[in-house]
Amino acid sequence: QLQASGGGMVQAGGSLRLSCVVSGRKFGSVAMGWFRQAPGEERECVVAISRSGHRTYYADSVNGRFTFSGDNAKNTVYLQMSSLKPEDTAVYYCAAKASSSGGYFLRSWSYEYWGQGTLVTVSS
Repeated sequence: QLQASGGGMVQAGGSLRLSCVVSGRKFGSVAMGWFRQAPGEERECVVAISRSGHRTYYADSVNGRFTFSGDNAKNTVYLQMSSLKPEDTAVYYCAAKASSSGGYFLRSWSYEYWGQGTLVTVSS
């Protein structure tokens, strides 16, 4: 089970940190991803990380502005978002996939577990 939080409204150039508590699975047994979906758009992967944490993918649109991190003690992953733009406005989802491979996964259908989504609104 995944529980996402931290969304809200922020002005362009501002920052937000999203959190996702992972229960029922231990870090190291799941690959993780953060996705977003804007109205009328497909769900897209913005960050993906392998089970080991050694391999990370950032979408070009967020690279250098968004940072993934995790806290093993809290079984929580974070998405730090900085220099936010109006085009970052979307519902953000965390996702997890039980994996025995060393890779990350970019397709939403690869993931078995989803958080409920948290809305991020960036005003200009």
